[in-house]
Amino acid sequence: MRRIVMFDRVSADGYFSAPDGNLNWTVPDDEIDKSGTESMPDSDAMLFGRKTYKQFESFWPNVLSTSGTAPDPHAAGRNSPALHAMAVWINDATKIVFSKTLQDVTWKNSRLIKEFDPRVVEAIKNEPGKDIMIFGSGTIVSELTRHGLIDEYHFVVSPTLLGEGKTLISGVPLKQLALLEAKPYTSGNVVLRYGLKSAK
Repeated sequence: MRRIVMFDRVSADGYFSAPDGNLNWTVPDDEIDKSGTESMPDSDAMLFGRKTYKQFESFWPNVLSTSGTAPDPHAAGRNSPALHAMAVWINDATKIVFSKTLQDVTWKNSRLIKEFDPRVVEAIKNEPGKDIMIFGSGTIVSELTRHGLIDEYHFVVSPTLLGEGKTLISGVPLKQLALLEAKPYTSGNVVLRYGLKSAK
């Protein structure tokens, strides 16, 4: 069965975006970018909510070039080969977006599903393929969490206090997580990797 892996940046006080939705508070990290590109062969698809899908669609298809680098969507003026590799992977991956309001999706390899249905997600997980990533998309992450459909949670905790902002996951019952890895970086970022804790 394919796994669903969530990857999101959060502030040290637990927010995944500022009140206005911006992510310019995240701390750039070449080591994390490189690690991300090294794990890309394990995945071949992404799940989205409408807002994150539109944000990705407005950025990633437009940054591919022959220069071998691509810009960081969170840090103006920063480019790297790792982000270029990420752009190539994102553009080629299957993209599944849940939205009641979108009428069509035209980005390469995109598929629109009008209603979130856990049974549909379970069927996708049973299809042939590799892991499925989900970035941002707080509403969908919450729905997936509510139904126990996320296999791993990867948080990049930034050394930043926002004081206020938007939480990633809300309205879900208590879930016990098992720590799989905790890795600090010289930038001050810490990557926390969790799986669901098995019931005893």
